[in-house]
Amino acid sequence: MHLLRELFAANRGGKACGIYSVCSAHPVVLKAAILQAKQDHSLLLVEATANQVNQFGGYTGMQPADFIGFVQSLADDNNFSREDLLFGGDHLGPVCWTDKPANDAMALCQGLIQSYVEAGFEKIHLDTSMPCADDPQALSDEVIAERAAILCEIAEQTSKKMGRDLCYVIGTEVPPPGGVDELEEHLAPTPVNNVMHTLKAHRAAFAARGLDESSWHKVVAIVVQPGVEFDNSKVHDFVPQLATDLSAAIESVPRLVFEAHSTDYQSRSALCELVKGHFAILKVGPALTFALREGLFALAHIEEALIAPEQCSDLRARCAELMLEQPKYWQKFYPHAEQQPWLRFFSYSDRIRYYWSQPDLQAVVNQLFANLSGVTIPLPLLSQYLPVQYQAVRAGQVKAEAEALLLHKIADVLNDYAQACHFQN
Repeated sequence: MHLLRELFAANRGGKACGIYSVCSAHPVVLKAAILQAKQDHSLLLVEATANQVNQFGGYTGMQPADFIGFVQSLADDNNFSREDLLFGGDHLGPVCWTDKPANDAMALCQGLIQSYVEAGFEKIHLDTSMPCADDPQALSDEVIAERAAILCEIAEQTSKKMGRDLCYVIGTEVPPPGGVDELEEHLAPTPVNNVMHTLKAHRAAFAARGLDESSWHKVVAIVVQPGVEFDNSKVHDFVPQLATDLSAAIESVPRLVFEAHSTDYQSRSALCELVKGHFAILKVGPALTFALREGLFALAHIEEALIAPEQCSDLRARCAELMLEQPKYWQKFYPHAEQQPWLRFFSYSDRIRYYWSQPDLQAVVNQLFANLSGVTIPLPLLSQYLPVQYQAVRAGQVKAEAEALLLHKIADVLNDYAQACHFQN
């Protein structure tokens, strides 16, 4: 964690540097991130969200220790040092259990935090901003802070037992994981007074819980709304001039930087401006699996042009069937029936990412790769369906092979984040 703290100190000192956080459990996305970090000789921060990975398995079926072992194994396979891997727990709070009374949900959260710290996660996002079943619609900063302090106490107790060095991220204005259902027309950055009140409430709650100053000093970042977000079909682009007060205000608070959520689909210049404005942690997830889906669908089109129909994987048709058979991951997010057919595949929120890990779909992807491994992919087809990768193949930067093309497609997104964080300098 000392390297992360040094990075944040450099950012506060005026250096335009930061770190991006890869929030995904997909092996191809993680491999692309590992290869990007290896190329850049940089740290790699990988985060798991509470709904992906928890003490009961989450939607990935992995508990926290399983997830770390999974990522470490990928790093070993690609000759990337485990010493350069950092693990974060994202949205660690009641997000999975908001249908339960607050006391019951918080009891489950304590087990969640303990399992993450025991497994080796060192960057802990204490996110108690969401109301539970018996809560009012909006929680006060004081309630959010009190619950965060309860979870911090568990983390501190567990870290001392395990000999872990932790850092914490807090906040009360936390965007929902994976983007919003509908974008606000006028998305305003968090007011400075709200930031200061959140910090005051958390510091008081930590003290009331008996957490000493050493625990408070482990808080390295606060989540605020910089004015970036996306919904199913629109992106709210960052406007640096609207966040100048925020950027100036954090300079008056010792040690802290901002953590920016929902930075997916922002331009490279916007990401650079965020880092300059002390948004030193840039979270990205759906944009990476969106690129993965684009790449897989492009390869499926290429397959259909080269392979006999009876031998094709029928990837897109199988995706459609599976999503209709199991609508729970997308149905409530796409409420308008007339939009559902295209949103299921193409939404920015990328709900299709919940299906790639299913064995049936994994087998279909494997068949797609096997089919394309037996043929030479013609350049005109690459130009049609993967034009950026076509140029890279022409330049000798990537091989015209399915996995290499897919990794390059995802690296297009990662490269913007690496440039913004100055990992490549």
